[in-house]
Amino acid sequence: MTDIAVLARARAGDGRPAERLTCHPRLPLVAATAAGSRLVRIWDFADGLLREAASFDLGLQGLGSGDPGHGDPAAQPPDDRSARWPGGCLPLAWHPEQPLLLVTDRTTLVRWTPDGPPVVEPAPAPYGSLAFSPDGGRLWASPSAGGPDTSDVLDLATGATTTARGWDTGVAAHPSGRLLATLVSDQSATFCVFARPAGGAMRQLRHTLVLDVDGYGTPLFSADGRHLAIRGNAYFDSVDVFELPSLRRVLSTSLGEPGEPGESGGSGAWPYQNLAFGAAPGVLWIGSPTGTLIELDVTARSAVEHDPLPGSPLAALAATATGHLLAARTDGELILLSVRSAPAPAPAVLGDEATAFLASTADVPEDGDLEPHLVITDGSGSWSRGDLTALTEAATTDPAWLDLRAAVDRAPAG
Repeated sequence: MTDIAVLARARAGDGRPAERLTCHPRLPLVAATAAGSRLVRIWDFADGLLREAASFDLGLQGLGSGDPGHGDPAAQPPDDRSARWPGGCLPLAWHPEQPLLLVTDRTTLVRWTPDGPPVVEPAPAPYGSLAFSPDGGRLWASPSAGGPDTSDVLDLATGATTTARGWDTGVAAHPSGRLLATLVSDQSATFCVFARPAGGAMRQLRHTLVLDVDGYGTPLFSADGRHLAIRGNAYFDSVDVFELPSLRRVLSTSLGEPGEPGESGGSGAWPYQNLAFGAAPGVLWIGSPTGTLIELDVTARSAVEHDPLPGSPLAALAATATGHLLAARTDGELILLSVRSAPAPAPAVLGDEATAFLASTADVPEDGDLEPHLVITDGSGSWSRGDLTALTEAATTDPAWLDLRAAVDRAPAG
């Protein structure tokens, strides 16, 4: 039996809903990007209360002058979703330890701390994704000025920048800190590439997940490190959950046709950010367009629907480092929820899955193309580079990415 209780509520001053919530990995802070704007709000939820700590608008001239500004919606620049990544959200990243947030709109790079107004500087490249290295010493940013196949590694202490292989959408860190997951997307297929942090960089690994088409969200590790969820895609609202270290797919479902971020009430208009792993092992929370929360046990494949938020539909959902849930509603309200469930069996040592995964694979060479070195799985079957090179036909039961690969391989050269 799971009980959900509302701990705190707060409402944005202009009523504009959040389209994405990004919780700090350790501190009681969350950054919210407002729908259809370059507005960022930062909320503090220490002591079970919700307080707006700051807000700033990357579209305002006064940014960085000491005026955080909520922004006049009528004065906002035109919203260009095509210039941003899935969900139309501004790329941002929290430092893994410090109350430091970095945000970019592809033109400027904004640094926020509680000590003063945001600091603005030109972005080194039109970045679409940002992530801190697990030690906090580097900023990983993609794509670099060199194009979509490369990324930048920025040393925050020295300002030095080096170039690495490209990635997109975001970087997820396993709760042990020893394993990373990111995406390398193409219209026909997306690789979920795993890596280990090494010397402030990502050392990519051979074992890789493959997904149909593109448009997925950042991978999401469970709090106990045993599962990985991926939300997508550009054509339908899928949810896939994989087990670690085997990468066996334990759940695959479609929620319906995708809707625009912040939409609600229509068929298939699921919030873009609507997945959150709770503190209980194997429990994935899914926010629905009507505002209900679905508690999904990915191992038992059972689901229970809860309705703690009657009223406005859901706009975004996230889990905090303390195991609470944060829900943003389309009326601009932010709600902090406690989740209490029956005690679960004590998990194995945190990080066992990451250790076993790392032991089962090897690093990809740092130079050259990535794909020739990959061992690919979709959660049920596996393929090596040799398998794919010799592929000319795909069975009707094969996944769409494999059928497309076969069609390309049998097409005449030139």
